[in-house]
Amino acid sequence: MTTFAVKRSLPGITMEQLGDAQKAAIETSEAMTGEGTPVKYIRSNFFPGDSSCTCLFEADSQDAVKEVNERASIPFDEITEVLDLVP
Repeated sequence: MTTFAVKRSLPGITMEQLGDAQKAAIETSEAMTGEGTPVKYIRSNFFPGDSSCTCLFEADSQDAVKEVNERASIPFDEITEVLDLVP
């Protein structure tokens, strides 16, 4: 599977809303995987200085990651393939 970064601008988001969005991303990824489209939520990074967020997913296609975020109703600005360089 390929790793994709989902970049978001989330001005005014609370920590509770951020947690709810993360939960929705996880649950929607699991539901899609159960439906036959494998998607795995990896993790998120929130940047409080500019209220931006980057979420990492593994999937076979960018379209699958887009569908997760649309179904979970989480706004995003861009989805791009990345190399997740874990030591």
